[in-house]
Amino acid sequence: MKAHFKKHILNFKRPSGTSRGVLNTKETFFIILKTEDSFGVGECGILRGLSIDDRPDYEAKLQWVCDNINYGKDKLYKALTEFPSIQFGVEAAFQSLNSKNPFEIYPSAFTRGEEAIPINGLVWMGDKNFMKEQISEKLTQGFTCIKMKIGAIDFKTEIELLKSIRKEFSPQEVELRVDANGAFSPREALEKLKVLSDLELHSIEQPIKQGQWQDMARLCEDTPLSIALDEELIGVFLEEEKQKLFYTIKPQYIILKPSLIGGIQGSDTWISYAEKYNAGWWITSALESNLGLNAISQYTFTKNSKLPQGLGTGSLYTNNIDSPLNVADGALHYDAEAKWNFKF
Repeated sequence: MKAHFKKHILNFKRPSGTSRGVLNTKETFFIILKTEDSFGVGECGILRGLSIDDRPDYEAKLQWVCDNINYGKDKLYKALTEFPSIQFGVEAAFQSLNSKNPFEIYPSAFTRGEEAIPINGLVWMGDKNFMKEQISEKLTQGFTCIKMKIGAIDFKTEIELLKSIRKEFSPQEVELRVDANGAFSPREALEKLKVLSDLELHSIEQPIKQGQWQDMARLCEDTPLSIALDEELIGVFLEEEKQKLFYTIKPQYIILKPSLIGGIQGSDTWISYAEKYNAGWWITSALESNLGLNAISQYTFTKNSKLPQGLGTGSLYTNNIDSPLNVADGALHYDAEAKWNFKF
């Protein structure tokens, strides 16, 4: 078996804003495995400035994986603890190699086109008019769950936008989630959560920056609004640390981004702790190309979650990979007849 990797720069159709800044491009890498009669491919999706494996030796580690590919999936995975996005790429590549169809790595009713995955519509940060335009677009597209990024423009304007939705749609008609990406300070967070809770939101992601476990624990205990941990899970490698995080913070939800937390095995581990501590969870892409999104969505379907997932990012780029994935009526669908155009 031989392996190589290739780099791909994804270009956003329009700048996409979070509280950490505006994104114009997204860097990603593909690991490609080849034998005499088959191939496999996986995506290593790194988010600069957020991924724990955003390190100067990232490409050197990818080359090491390719040079030592005959170690096999399990040995490589264990050696890549500090490189969760490469762990995910390796897992997906071997699953792809060993599948009848290299792009259908978890065959199911989803990949047969018989069932779809409910997803949230994502509203990016920007000025008031831009965000209002996105909200209107998502509602027109049939989304019944909208996730809005907050924390970049002034809080009062963000509340007005959320109120405008609530005036028109009840919580039973449209579920609202917000994602602060750690934008609130511990001192102000609880008061802001009280204001947000009046709008009958489903939850807020990562209200304060990760690493402040005691502050987050107090928030989760006192909050009138369910809190979902996101960035908090990044870089928590050891089993005892994962358990300690749950025992200390006691979150209402966790959000799983396989590229950031150790791929499929990492996600399974976090789900097991969520179930042990009675927390809910859902799975979200981390701005991968359609190749990584394909693997994440197929895995997600096998977990049988009833909550809307965060998998609607496939249309963000001008140069994405054509795939069977498409979004319609607030859900992610898989066209079993569609062809891939991935070039090696």
